[in-house]
Amino acid sequence: MIEVNGHKFEIIKDEKDCFDKDEFENYFTEYFYDYDYIVGDIAYSHLRLKGFYNEKNKKVKDYNNIKNLEQYISDYCAYGCKYFVLKKIKNEK
Repeated sequence: MIEVNGHKFEIIKDEKDCFDKDEFENYFTEYFYDYDYIVGDIAYSHLRLKGFYNEKNKKVKDYNNIKNLEQYISDYCAYGCKYFVLKKIKNEK
């Protein structure tokens, strides 16, 4: 588990051991607070983040449904890129 800006995540996939917490913290902004998953892909030494939702989330669309992750990696990421997937851990109240 990792924590960034008070948000907790579980690393559920770390393709080729590419997750770097410091680099993630530099790119993680409030824009991503609402997403259930954060996917980071690295190509040409640059990290790019994209938010995804669980299929049961009311805000989910085809393009941001975590079930379509493999299609996203195939269509929008550099061939053979390193990537990681973080799942948000809901705060218990």
